[in-house]
Amino acid sequence: MSSDKIAMCDLKGQYEKIKTEVDSAIQNVLSSTAFVKGKDVGDFQDELAKYIGAKHVIGCANGTDALQIALMALGLKPGDEVITPDFTFIATVEVVALLGLTPVLVDVEPDTYTISPEQLERAITPKTKAIIPVHLFGQCANMDAIMRIANKHGIPVVEDTAQALGARYTFADGTTRMAGTIGQLGTTSFFPSKNLGCYGDGGAIFTNDDALADEIRAIANHGMRVRYHHDRIGVNSRLDTIQAAILRVKLKHLDAYNQARIAAADYYDSRFANCSHLITPKRNLQSTHIFHQYTMCLQDVDREKFIKHLADRGIPSMVYYPIPLHNQKAFVPYAHDGLHFPVSTQLAQTVLSLPMHTEFTPEKLRYVADNVLDYFK
Repeated sequence: MSSDKIAMCDLKGQYEKIKTEVDSAIQNVLSSTAFVKGKDVGDFQDELAKYIGAKHVIGCANGTDALQIALMALGLKPGDEVITPDFTFIATVEVVALLGLTPVLVDVEPDTYTISPEQLERAITPKTKAIIPVHLFGQCANMDAIMRIANKHGIPVVEDTAQALGARYTFADGTTRMAGTIGQLGTTSFFPSKNLGCYGDGGAIFTNDDALADEIRAIANHGMRVRYHHDRIGVNSRLDTIQAAILRVKLKHLDAYNQARIAAADYYDSRFANCSHLITPKRNLQSTHIFHQYTMCLQDVDREKFIKHLADRGIPSMVYYPIPLHNQKAFVPYAHDGLHFPVSTQLAQTVLSLPMHTEFTPEKLRYVADNVLDYFK
């Protein structure tokens, strides 16, 4: 096959399959000229709320804004502590610092890469006012343990669901909830490469709390509930109508997209099962894994040489994330003496993500897997 067709995320191939639907949706917005707060925005919010089982979905400009607005709605004060995992994208912690709050980093589990409940509980102090678990790479964190700890201490939970929209979590008692609807608040990103991505930037906040929803809508609209009446300091963060129209189309396909990712991951798992140098992603039995990324750990492998081996054969790969947050220059002021992050540090040195998207053919998947395994012959 032609190896140049391998993509880390094949948005072009995905668009071509839904081109008629997407083009029509965009043209309808252009014809209406309702580019801001058009009908598609409200319709998408209602449709996504029904899909995930949330009472309220409030769109905003991007996933980082979603996290910031969620924390603002909780009424936290400068100096309040917010616990987040050390191994995640910087946005999760960035907004905490931007609001004058104190980020408290904790280590993650070595197999699922999500926040360690044991380390979380150890980090709680009287100043802890929020917990942000990240549902990393496509599956939920251990929400049984996290919610038990949060409820015990009376601390609100804000789920970062940017990489796991559509994942379902099953609690120990058999009840199920969609990612983002378990804590007091959930947030997501519609960045184009996400499982549900738009064609620009976009984000949303979820909640079942009427008062929080009212506060979030006001914050996202310059602190207004009534025009020109500013009840609090807010921001300007909107999901524009064209992006909402595109998301309405893609939401109809989300389950199929997630199933395609799972099928690709199943194939990778089966091909790599007997390779001692590759530790494939663990599936948390309590959560569906919808594989925003297929991230494995390398064992006794020179990662840079391996990446070059793949690149020479037209296969892209990525390292998410090469530097844990506690080692980032921006977060030196928040470092605490005596804290160690052995799991995050090890993951940063050994993880590697292979191409993962909805448009894989058996031929493309086989080409990737064959060339991965060829390195170890």
